[in-house]
Amino acid sequence: MSTDQSDIAWKVSPREYVRSLDKAYQGERLISKYVTMRDGIKLAVDVHLPGTEDEQKAYPTICVFTPYYRRFAVNEATGSNIDPCPTIAFYRDNFVKRGYALVCVDVRGSGASFGSRDGFRSPAERLDHHDTVDWVVDQSWCDGNVGATGVSYPGAASDFLASTCHPNVKAVAPLFAVWDTWSNHLYPGGVLLTCVTRNYGQLADSLDLDRRDLIPDYAYFKNDALEGPAPVDEDTDGSMVVDALEEHAANFNMQDFAQQFRFRDDALSDDPDYVSAHISPYHYANRKADQQTAFYSVSGWMDGGGYSVGTIQRHLWLQNLKNRLMLGPWDHGARGHCSPWRPEKHGAQQPFVASEVLRFFDEHLKGIDAGLDNEARVHYYTMGAEEWRSADDWPPRATDTSMYFAEDGALSPTAPVDKDASDEYQTTYSSRTGFHTRYDRLYIANVDTYYDDWDGREDLMQTYTAAPFDVDTEMTGHPVVDIHFEGSEKDGTFFVYISDILPDGRSVYVTEGVFRALHRKIGDQPENFPIIGPSHSFNRADAQHLTPGEATSVSFDLLPTSYLFRAGHRLRVSIAGSDSDHFTRIPDGRPPKYRIFRDKMRPSSIRIPIV
Repeated sequence: MSTDQSDIAWKVSPREYVRSLDKAYQGERLISKYVTMRDGIKLAVDVHLPGTEDEQKAYPTICVFTPYYRRFAVNEATGSNIDPCPTIAFYRDNFVKRGYALVCVDVRGSGASFGSRDGFRSPAERLDHHDTVDWVVDQSWCDGNVGATGVSYPGAASDFLASTCHPNVKAVAPLFAVWDTWSNHLYPGGVLLTCVTRNYGQLADSLDLDRRDLIPDYAYFKNDALEGPAPVDEDTDGSMVVDALEEHAANFNMQDFAQQFRFRDDALSDDPDYVSAHISPYHYANRKADQQTAFYSVSGWMDGGGYSVGTIQRHLWLQNLKNRLMLGPWDHGARGHCSPWRPEKHGAQQPFVASEVLRFFDEHLKGIDAGLDNEARVHYYTMGAEEWRSADDWPPRATDTSMYFAEDGALSPTAPVDKDASDEYQTTYSSRTGFHTRYDRLYIANVDTYYDDWDGREDLMQTYTAAPFDVDTEMTGHPVVDIHFEGSEKDGTFFVYISDILPDGRSVYVTEGVFRALHRKIGDQPENFPIIGPSHSFNRADAQHLTPGEATSVSFDLLPTSYLFRAGHRLRVSIAGSDSDHFTRIPDGRPPKYRIFRDKMRPSSIRIPIV
């Protein structure tokens, strides 16, 4: 079943809704100018308006705040067929023709905007979003109803805007966006995601400083016809862009910035008040915004190392019954269908997301009865079944089923009775997951297929495999692993994977979790954090080094998923001490040896949510 065949999940599917709409506007008008913020910084703003000059009227307005250029300058000689808005086209093509004004903003320190960025999602940007909406609602083309959306960074920006409680902001749709920048993005499980900080840092420098020579080959906006940020209308000779780029030279360095937050409560070395909470939407979340603003949170099962978790955290924190959640078979940004069982002709994924978000904005910005009250608040896609499901809450009702590590690499439904049983595992930093993974799209790698080279990688891991399922069995929710162990070092990491073992022995990746042993103490999550799985603070004061040779335990949740194991297939749990392709190695230079216990007093296991 492809993603537009949704009758079992929606009363009116997203694409059916779009097909029911009146004829779309033809053409668009573009206005571009600088808008001055409260501190005098000028931000470059593009306004895309529906139709022609003869169709001037006031429209509901959708804002997108981006560090990835609202629009490129294009070499007219070589780029006549190049879209100058590769990162904005998704919103422009789906919303403007449906009667929305689209406002696209280069955040301060990026694109053609002035100022500098003092961090990833700088707190100053949040106030800019409010100032920009103040300007928007004063324009003749805005009818006073404002929304915001965006994928990833712009998605978090829509969260930040909502938290300012601007009275005109009626609806936001954070797409593939974090709730906690620290754990959802930079330090999943407390482990630095180096592939992102390294590669994203290069990408940010290439854009913010207009260093076209630094743009990675895999970036989807690498094209010789694209020539830096487009000037606004008043900047006829491009001199203002040049001046703005000079101010960007003060921008933060991603690698240096991220590594100062080794613990959740760490601060920048030069500013003890600048902690990771200040670059995270949860920190600013408040009930006034929840009550006045409708939210639609969207993510996918292969959305990085924690974006799906952040999306769910946001949804669970919100109390307004107008908020909605959609979790699809997608990577970061829904650029690809990630189910290993996807149909051969599965089609583009982004239009599906756009159709559902359009319906949401029609209801909350245009005041149209789009039928959302008749739909479930939660929609999720079950891989393997290749079908959409619906539920009133997340997670759907399920039974946590424990499966215990057993002898000879078995995974047993029966708790162990042995008094002393264990397995020794010498970790190896040769353990890797390749570059067709959930993490690689985060730095705009061109990944078309996911985990197609997974089979065989578990040979370097400690594995436990269950007996074949008697019937088709659906796992939906957040698996939790409990590992009783002793280690040879004072710290280490656990990478735990769930795979589907086919009758022919081939292994198919399903999901994973990562956790740094230093953070194993159960502790309080930050305020505005719904608890998912075991609770860990990740704060410096709660850190506990291992005592080599001393037994201890760790419990953590894996990334959420919805997956159907067919009858005759087996579930496997694999444990590694590294993913050297993506994460920092702990301790570097000394791969730990673990003794994993599986006896009556120390029953290592995994809890699977079975629907």
